Amino acid sequence: MTDARPIGVFDSGVGGLTVARALMEHLPNESLIYIGDTARFPYGPKPVEEIRHHGMQIADELIGRDVKMLVVACNSVEVSAIDHIAARHGVPVIGVVEPGARASARVTRSGRIGMIGTEATVRSGAYDRAVAETGADVTLASAACPVFVNHVEAGDTGSDELRRAARRYLEPLMEADIDTLILGCTHYPLLSELLQEELGTGVVLVSSAEETADDVAARLLAEELAVAGGPPSHRFLTTGRADTFDGLAATFLGTEQATVRAEHLDLPEVPWS
Repeated sequence: MTDARPIGVFDSGVGGLTVARALMEHLPNESLIYIGDTARFPYGPKPVEEIRHHGMQIADELIGRDVKMLVVACNSVEVSAIDHIAARHGVPVIGVVEPGARASARVTRSGRIGMIGTEATVRSGAYDRAVAETGADVTLASAACPVFVNHVEAGDTGSDELRRAARRYLEPLMEADIDTLILGCTHYPLLSELLQEELGTGVVLVSSAEETADDVAARLLAEELAVAGGPPSHRFLTTGRADTFDGLAATFLGTEQATVRAEHLDLPEVPWS
């Protein structure tokens, strides 16, 4: 039994394309529908209830497009809404927090792990719980990095202003003598070079994208949802400007800009409070 329906992937903006890229590389026959809510990003500073509203609205949109699985490629949405999304829809729902925590516990040498994320992700304590659930003898130190997402969405991955912010955010983690850093936001892999320069080569950076793709592959096989073969058909939708999305997608996906032609998506403005 096979299932040719697409996998739905979504994020507050373009950051989830790091997960989409891993899925495209690991599962080359699977089709994706990606939604980036660039009109309403960033999610991190928003109240949990608002983030949950946006996440569930986008999940509803993807379910309406007949996806066979949902991949919540946004840490802020996962920590605010993944249980609600899973309870509402009858398809498998995969997040990025548990895979990232699992990978960090596997690679740390000293047991001292750091995590950087949005304000919502750090505030939720989701990574603290996920790391504890691995059963590994490790400690976790977390730091919110509120300006990172804005810089990445603007195409800035190495300015002096960004580097100064990174030094400020990373200082307490370096004082904690971490040897592993979880990139707790799907935007942050685009900052890997800058972060590695600031932390030094002794700190291993962990992105959840690859581990999440492995989880998706395993779930597809377990539930007999994998596609048998054939060329995939990917669609990219954004609530913001499609041309801006296309330019950033080329960087995130590692492909030529001409390969991505995003469609604009209008979502109704339903009050969340």
